[in-house]
Amino acid sequence: MTRYLFITGGVVSSLGKGVASASLGAILEARGLSVNLMKLDPYINVDPGTMNPFQHGEVFVTEDGAETDLDLGHYERFVRVKMTKANNFTTGRVYANVIKKERRGDYLGGTVQVIPHITDEIKRCIIAGAGDVDVALVEIGGTVGDIESLPFLEAIRQMRMELGRQRTLFIHLTLLPYLPTAGELKTKPTQHSVKELRSIGIQPDILICRSSHPLSDSDRSKIALFTNVEKEAVIPLPDVDFIYDIPMALHEQGLDRIVATQWQLPEVKPDFSEWTRVAQAYRHPVGQVNIAMVGKYVDSTESYKSLSEALKHAGMQTQLRVNIHYVDSETLEHEGAAARLKQADAILVPGGFGTRGIEGKLLAAQFAREQGVPYLGICLGLQIAILEFARHVAGKVEANSTEFDPATSYPIVGLINEDAADIGGTMRLGGQTCKLAPHTLARQIYGKDEIIERHRHRYEVNNDLLPDLIAAGLVVSGRSTSNLVELIELPTHPWFVACQFHPEFMSTPRDGHPLFTAFVRAAAKRGQS
Repeated sequence: MTRYLFITGGVVSSLGKGVASASLGAILEARGLSVNLMKLDPYINVDPGTMNPFQHGEVFVTEDGAETDLDLGHYERFVRVKMTKANNFTTGRVYANVIKKERRGDYLGGTVQVIPHITDEIKRCIIAGAGDVDVALVEIGGTVGDIESLPFLEAIRQMRMELGRQRTLFIHLTLLPYLPTAGELKTKPTQHSVKELRSIGIQPDILICRSSHPLSDSDRSKIALFTNVEKEAVIPLPDVDFIYDIPMALHEQGLDRIVATQWQLPEVKPDFSEWTRVAQAYRHPVGQVNIAMVGKYVDSTESYKSLSEALKHAGMQTQLRVNIHYVDSETLEHEGAAARLKQADAILVPGGFGTRGIEGKLLAAQFAREQGVPYLGICLGLQIAILEFARHVAGKVEANSTEFDPATSYPIVGLINEDAADIGGTMRLGGQTCKLAPHTLARQIYGKDEIIERHRHRYEVNNDLLPDLIAAGLVVSGRSTSNLVELIELPTHPWFVACQFHPEFMSTPRDGHPLFTAFVRAAAKRGQS
């Protein structure tokens, strides 16, 4: 029988509920339990697919093709469970489901209300998404007190009443702000946050208190007294410089022991050997590399969360400290590529949508190709590499993507349908098979003939015009099962690879990803030359 662990947040948003949830999932997994994680988002968008990365951060893509909240990326990086469409749902999706049922006549003419119909749908989604695992960790997005999250909180309150304490547990994550003028942490915001939670019928069993300074024993006692939470269940979580230390830090504070005690689980010592190895690799690098990430959302690094983490994972696999330098592609249009990129050991151009900053990305790809700097293009980064090669090597100066110029006379990139060569198609999403060409760098990197990688894009390389580029020296090293370009490389370059898919979604700290590992090694080789 699945047990449900609900994680809520208070005081401020962006406290790290996703990382805390994932870390606890990692601890329970290390104890031999099967786990699953879910994120319930209170916004009315059906999914975050069309939301601005500046507002929401990156969109994570699951293998079954769901566009989800970035916290699902944290889940996959901390536990060995692949997320699906069932692991993330929003207020918009819940209401869409209920309205669809109402239109179909499922409610037999009754008045459809938040309680019980919306809350019943939320509970149904939670139970269906959890599956048959030992423990399902359910993170409620937003901050307690927000009007948007009330139906989710009411639904989990009802689940406590229906399933009892032996199958449910509430964890509340809060912030203890530090006032330099007073020289102390303030507990009052946490007290008020718990009061707000209790006013809607939820008494937290455990508090996790984020802070920039250590939590004193007297403050811990004070919080316990005013929140009706046992003192040992007030878990301090000071800021750390390495997020993959958090599972062991929470274990040392006794978090999993408290969970095990409430649920009467067997006492098992967690196996943290893999996490210890990850921490050792991070803390004891034998060298470092400088990688320039040329994008247009660099003012919010959350926009490239999986990418930055994948580069760090590659550093752990190679015992190198990866220093990521975020470069706004628009600045290259004014300052030139050499001025901003000459110190880089490697250049990465990530995915994106729209025309802003495109010329700067083209300059970055051109600089990497001409100067022999290792280059990794991802999604749009592949299309940029194709355009740059077509214009400056194949002599097709008019080459463009129909995304940037619908009237271009040489549409080397366009809306090419997956099943035909006609322009006009839809978003390719999720895991798809890619066949690798023999005797290529890509085949050498992956060590296999076929791979499965995750996609999120509409535009494809136009196969009708590709022969011109192949004749000029471009190598297509990977194709989809329907013959669309997935990987390209330049054999005359030290290391120039671009892919149509998003390999960052498959990278984890324990295993890394072969493409990023090879990229970082190439950067190190250039740095030593």
